[in-house]
Amino acid sequence: MVLSGKPLAARVTREVRAALGEWRAQDPPFQPRLVSVLASSDPASLVYVHSKARQARKLGVELQVRDLGAHTTQDELHSALRDLSADPEVHGIMLELPLADGLDADAALLHVSHRKDVEGLTPANLALIAAGREPEAILPPTPRSVRFLLREVLGDDLRGLRVAVVGPGRTVGRPLAFMLNNRGVTVTLCNEHTRDLGATLREMDAVVVAVGRQGLLRAEHVQPHQVVIDAGINVQGDGADGVVGDAAPGLPVRAQTPVPGGVGPLTSALMYQNLVRAVRLQRGEPVD
Repeated sequence: MVLSGKPLAARVTREVRAALGEWRAQDPPFQPRLVSVLASSDPASLVYVHSKARQARKLGVELQVRDLGAHTTQDELHSALRDLSADPEVHGIMLELPLADGLDADAALLHVSHRKDVEGLTPANLALIAAGREPEAILPPTPRSVRFLLREVLGDDLRGLRVAVVGPGRTVGRPLAFMLNNRGVTVTLCNEHTRDLGATLREMDAVVVAVGRQGLLRAEHVQPHQVVIDAGINVQGDGADGVVGDAAPGLPVRAQTPVPGGVGPLTSALMYQNLVRAVRLQRGEPVD
């Protein structure tokens, strides 16, 4: 079974449009403002930002790009992020990674308000997740996508299930491990150096792979009853056709997400849902 993220992404996008429509109908109308901060000369980041801007326009979100350039200093970056965090007219902040050489992303994220952190990368949001206080946090969209997709196949109640996360990275694997544990899942953390990966994964109900190494998960590693969620991204050439995941395609399993078309579309939709959540937190409105 191919587990596509597109139907779920469409459902989330409808919910986002509904929330934005309610705000536009207020008197006076309200439109969230999202700011993307660039501090590099990476051409891929610029293309990605323009893609986000196109989607934002379709949804009715104002997205501004603050391009600090590749030669900005760490202090200048911190100052820009502090100003945006303090600006009541800014409702969401995205720090585009990777930063230019010599800039420290971890240090920079300390200066982003966790209630405007629509990508869920600040230490404050990650700490709330680790503490089991998800209702107070903004969750990173890629781990959220993974959890959505697992529930689509395995059911809403994940308690007692066994899930292996291959790749304990900061943006996917580590927060995902806590997010699954918060739902009662027994989590096994692995990495690309795990010995006898097949034996480690044999009793798992699902396997999530997010390493960034093409072909890491192969047929000999999986079982027919398992669900495989592939959050790996490996660029082979230009365009979507050049993007592949960490898992070999067509594995003999119960369900597997494709790359592209699996985790990616849902991640993008959930980022805008995070913006809605961020606005509600800032305005003191109820959140789920």
